[in-house]
Amino acid sequence: MRQSSANRQSGSVNVLNSAGRFGAIMLYVLTVLTVSCAPKKAEMPVFEGGLKGLLAERQGIRSISSTVSIEFDRDGVIMRGDGVLRLTHDTLDLRVYSLGFLVAEVTSNNGVTTSNPPFDRNRLSVLVDGLRSSFFWWSIKDPEIDEDGDTYSVSNSWKRLFINKKTMMPERQIIDLEDGRELDIHYGEPELFSGMWFPSRMRIELSKYSVELKVKTLLINPR
Repeated sequence: MRQSSANRQSGSVNVLNSAGRFGAIMLYVLTVLTVSCAPKKAEMPVFEGGLKGLLAERQGIRSISSTVSIEFDRDGVIMRGDGVLRLTHDTLDLRVYSLGFLVAEVTSNNGVTTSNPPFDRNRLSVLVDGLRSSFFWWSIKDPEIDEDGDTYSVSNSWKRLFINKKTMMPERQIIDLEDGRELDIHYGEPELFSGMWFPSRMRIELSKYSVELKVKTLLINPR
């Protein structure tokens, strides 16, 4: 009788040990699956080439298409919506939607700009000059390049561009407009879009007006 009881206890211990081993194995398998299935965030590479080479390479980009979250001021009211943007060096087409409805449209072609609803000059400068300059940030003619700590300063007579040395991403851009006004652009949160790193957040400021952008998609066309 005692032997039978001991056998039962031994069997219970074996079952518990087997269950424990099985649980440990399942926990390991689930951990491996969780790690392997978790989305992997791309790490920003350190650019080892020269700055002039990077700027020259980007000069080959002729057009950009993007969808963005956008926030800007319209007649004292903060407008928030989703924007569809198409850009070349000479043209711009921006459509802003809110709740599925078209609420603003701006087009510019070789210096001729129209908007619906109408915007004043400062707002149009923020939207047209600001958007084009912020996306084509590498477009600067005959630049002088200086170093200041962790930053490159790339400038000519009317534009100053500040680039992080390690990431080769822009941090700020200041543009002097013809009438003495100053366009100030701030960049942040670089993300990988279609194989190319690009700032996903931008803030464009001119006088008391500003535009906030969050880039959601970006398509670069070499022509």
